Amino acid sequence: MTAISFMAGELTLAAVWILVRAAVCIRNRRADWKREALLLLMYVNLAVLLRYVFYPMEKVNGHVQPLWFEPDAVFPLRVNLVPFVHILEYDSLRDTLLNIIGNAALFVPTGIILPILYKRLNSLRRVTAAGAGMSLAIELMQLPFAVRASDVDDLILNTLGCVAGYGIYCVARKRMHLKKDT
Repeated sequence: MTAISFMAGELTLAAVWILVRAAVCIRNRRADWKREALLLLMYVNLAVLLRYVFYPMEKVNGHVQPLWFEPDAVFPLRVNLVPFVHILEYDSLRDTLLNIIGNAALFVPTGIILPILYKRLNSLRRVTAAGAGMSLAIELMQLPFAVRASDVDDLILNTLGCVAGYGIYCVARKRMHLKKDT
């Protein structure tokens, strides 16, 4: 059994992020600081996602508990492919709502940031596909962890959150264009 601390996970993500961004700047022989600031927003978004989709929600003495990797407990995989079959099985309405709203809310920033960062992601279909792809990647990365489960509900709710974020982006963009025209 191996414990992966929250801090180790975040530091690993930060190190990889810094190395990749430095390599890109070196390769391009310049840094576009406006774009790097936007990419930093995406990094923060990913760091928050890492916290809430991999590590236990409850803290002990104010500390995030580690993620446990138990090779002997990987199989059978904990996967739910039937939509909304387990969503109402939580202990309380509060926990059910926290799961539903939390899964959607986690991906709202993704739906806002993606079309700003990548001009090709300028349609609902493309942002939806990108959000669903990110959520699917997360669900697949959760497979080897005995304390996590991959659930189609999470995929659906994450994707809906990304769509909501894209809606917010479109409304904000439209308002900005209206202000420019007046």
